[in-house]
Amino acid sequence: MMICLLLVGCSQDNYNEATSFTEDAIQTSESKSEIIESVKNENSTNIEALISNHFPFVDSVVKDNSTSNIYGTDQFSVEELANLLAETVTPEEKSEYIDQQQILIYPDHFIVLKDSEEVPGATIIEVASDEFVRNHYSPNFLSTYFAIRILDDVLDVDDWAKKRRRACSSGDCYGGYSTYKRSTTNRGMSSVRGGGPSAGK
Repeated sequence: MMICLLLVGCSQDNYNEATSFTEDAIQTSESKSEIIESVKNENSTNIEALISNHFPFVDSVVKDNSTSNIYGTDQFSVEELANLLAETVTPEEKSEYIDQQQILIYPDHFIVLKDSEEVPGATIIEVASDEFVRNHYSPNFLSTYFAIRILDDVLDVDDWAKKRRRACSSGDCYGGYSTYKRSTTNRGMSSVRGGGPSAGK
């Protein structure tokens, strides 16, 4: 367990610097009930378009031309938002709520929902392309939520976890976005802020 935590912890230093996930950045003019209504009335089956249309874009993590976009909300808990998204666009897999996090898997994206470490009551919405997950995510992190056989299947890679563990042993591993501010050097990752695929609200 300690090794898993160490790998995930080390990965954060490699992939994230101090973030722009702040209380001000995730404010919207819509009430919770208005957001629920507009999400449920959304016609799109594209999960990232749905999220970007209704939640503020905050940040991006980019490496090797693959991207993980970060959105946020202070109006929904992790479980509330996971249920709302899953009811609106049905995922291929939905994890249990574990360690203040929950994951939804769609054909082209992993949606990682987690409590913000620094903004009380806020939820981080990470929309990672399947390519980003396949090439950068920690298998130790994901296997907390899904069986390895499921991950191998949805990522379409035989022995994906075994191959990623080799990369993780050299520190090239990502364990999810963090709002914890730190002053480490960002080695090999680009953190792109502002804009986003459709900017949200």
